[in-house]
Amino acid sequence: MTKIMVIGEGMLELSGDGPAWQLGYGGDTLNTAIHLARFGHDVAFASALGADAFSEELRRRWRDEGLDISLVLTDPDRLPGLYAIRTDAAGERSFTYWRGESAARQMFSLPESHRLAEAADQADLLLFSLISLAILSAPSREMLFDLCRRTKARGGRIAFDGNYRPRLWCGPAEAIAARDAAIALCDFGLPTLEDERALASLSTAKDVAAHWRGLGAKETIVKLGAEGCLVEDCVVAPAARLSPVDTSGAGDAFNAGYLHARLGGARPIDAAQCGHELAAWTLMRRGAVPAPDASAPYRR
Repeated sequence: MTKIMVIGEGMLELSGDGPAWQLGYGGDTLNTAIHLARFGHDVAFASALGADAFSEELRRRWRDEGLDISLVLTDPDRLPGLYAIRTDAAGERSFTYWRGESAARQMFSLPESHRLAEAADQADLLLFSLISLAILSAPSREMLFDLCRRTKARGGRIAFDGNYRPRLWCGPAEAIAARDAAIALCDFGLPTLEDERALASLSTAKDVAAHWRGLGAKETIVKLGAEGCLVEDCVVAPAARLSPVDTSGAGDAFNAGYLHARLGGARPIDAAQCGHELAAWTLMRRGAVPAPDASAPYRR
């Protein structure tokens, strides 16, 4: 069984509208981690929560999803982050965040943070995102990069998603520096064209792929939204064009489907179709990580 370590922030999620708000959870790397666990992989989620009742509920629910939560550290002085999500008539989402003092920001500063390095030494795949880097201080980012080097030193691989959220950064230059340092370490690069245009003015998918490969990414998959993705200089389209119910978490689901297939030996183009299938299932249901149902593509 592939041993996967995923690093990032899991938050409380308010979804819906007005009196119909529902409390759940989400976060880009957390979403991917849960999908990978549903595929049957051994997945440890590395983060931090508080010692409050909401944090304990998150731990319980993540454990029920099959995640190893032994790397979810505790900051007794902080709480989990929170976000509210709204969707418009076309399924497009908008977010409001309360995460500036979240416990996850301290994960590399807590007394038990040495356990993260020990886990990285055992990981076959380590996955993180530009959001994972954005919530960390500069010294903590370097600690995360050191985990990547430890994983690679023993033959493990690195997956990096270039999720760009401008409000989490002091400015584009800081984000670009962190992104480029991560790209240089990654085996699987998972940028989104929309993010790359906003961050670095890279106008086409081929420009993005060339930039990431030039910095050292061994395999780059450029996500193109409804158009599909660019893999090995070939655009791989989804099987069907959908009218989404909720677009939140679709890219995270694609990451999980793609990585699951590649870890199982599938060709990149075939892995892209696996990613599209899981993303399509997610798009047609509400929430960043919908509950599994009979049509969920995890066991195919």
